[in-house]
Amino acid sequence: MSRIFYVNGDFVAEEDAKISVLDRGFLFADAVYEVSTVLAGKLIDNKAHLRRLARSLSELAMVAPCSDESILEAQHKLIELNTVQEGLLYLQVSRGVADREFYYPTNTPSSLVMFTQSKSLLDNPAAQTGIKIISIPDQRWARRDIKTVGLLAPCMGKQAAVEAGVNDAWMVEDGFVTEGTSNNAYIVTSEKQIKTRQLGHEILSGITRDAVLRFANEAGYSVLEEAFTIEEALQAEEAFITSASTFVMPVVNIDGTDIGSGSPGPVAKQLRKIYIETAMSRQDL
Repeated sequence: MSRIFYVNGDFVAEEDAKISVLDRGFLFADAVYEVSTVLAGKLIDNKAHLRRLARSLSELAMVAPCSDESILEAQHKLIELNTVQEGLLYLQVSRGVADREFYYPTNTPSSLVMFTQSKSLLDNPAAQTGIKIISIPDQRWARRDIKTVGLLAPCMGKQAAVEAGVNDAWMVEDGFVTEGTSNNAYIVTSEKQIKTRQLGHEILSGITRDAVLRFANEAGYSVLEEAFTIEEALQAEEAFITSASTFVMPVVNIDGTDIGSGSPGPVAKQLRKIYIETAMSRQDL
């Protein structure tokens, strides 16, 4: 049985889920998106995802397709129709359909597409072993704080990691780590201080990042939002990433060099445990 997709107000079978070839998301990557976690059939931290969606739309002068309440109602119905207990819900808004011109069209309704992916997130084997990464140049555009669908550079980074026989890549600009290909990056210093890139146009303000930093502060860790280098990461006690699909994931090797003991460290393991326990106990973190 095929999945049910949501396309501009209609719930349709996957094989019938289609958009126009003139949709600006297809032609120009003129679209934004969000990915929300689903655990026990419930959306996790979804209000924060919808707030970030509204910001992305505003930054690009893009009209919202409908109210947050309508989106939320459709999201819940989509989860129910696809009987998703654990996985992800993808949401994409494009500027809509118009003849191919670079300037923004006027009076064009935006397009809204959503679908679900059932996926095991809680029992991810990589959380027990940690992941290995490489460092690569950051070749993305300058407004990474807007969550657009222009993801070719991250795809190239993921592919480079696959070809190097590792799990992922951290992107480096002007000597400093910005973020992972689809996640925020962190190190833990010998003083047990958690360091991660400060917010700005250079990185995406991760929803999981916000929750994890709050949990870290509550657990008594010192948190420093400041850029760090790969060299600093290689000298760190621990490293990890955060995202909606990985929660807190230990990084145990960078560019062929083990981080700390070469196995998941106590800080990353504790923060992953706190995040999952909190997520399972309530929907909004």
